[in-house]
Amino acid sequence: MMFTRFLALVALSLFALSSQAHSFKLGAIDIGHPWVRPTAAGQTAGGAYLKLTNAGAADRLVFASSEVAASVELHNMTMDGNVMRMRQVNAIDLPAGQTVELKPGGLHIMLMGLKAPLKEGSNFLVKLKFEKAGEVVVTVNVEQPKVASSEHKY
Repeated sequence: MMFTRFLALVALSLFALSSQAHSFKLGAIDIGHPWVRPTAAGQTAGGAYLKLTNAGAADRLVFASSEVAASVELHNMTMDGNVMRMRQVNAIDLPAGQTVELKPGGLHIMLMGLKAPLKEGSNFLVKLKFEKAGEVVVTVNVEQPKVASSEHKY
């Protein structure tokens, strides 16, 4: 009886870990923890984020698509003084042996014309196309961003 409870606890722990941290691989490219914030009713756009680690030759992320949105674009957001500027980019470079993080306030995947709100705890598929490595489909989790211990929301 105790052993059965122990196994159940281990299984639940593994499930919890796997549902929070997930990654995908395409050749020499590791795609770490794709995620997006939940959206409010009527919100028509959202940004998806992930970490790309390239252990091989230089490559580029050139395209993304998903059935949850009318269109998907690669974007970069920068601050110019107090003005936020967001623009579409043709590709996201992945230098050899480097990690590129798509994150809020920088490079990201823009989901435009969302067909329904993105609800926390759900997930959806996004197809990523790389110039050399090819295509891969990843699961994007809808979740609140993790707040680093040095950051506090008041």
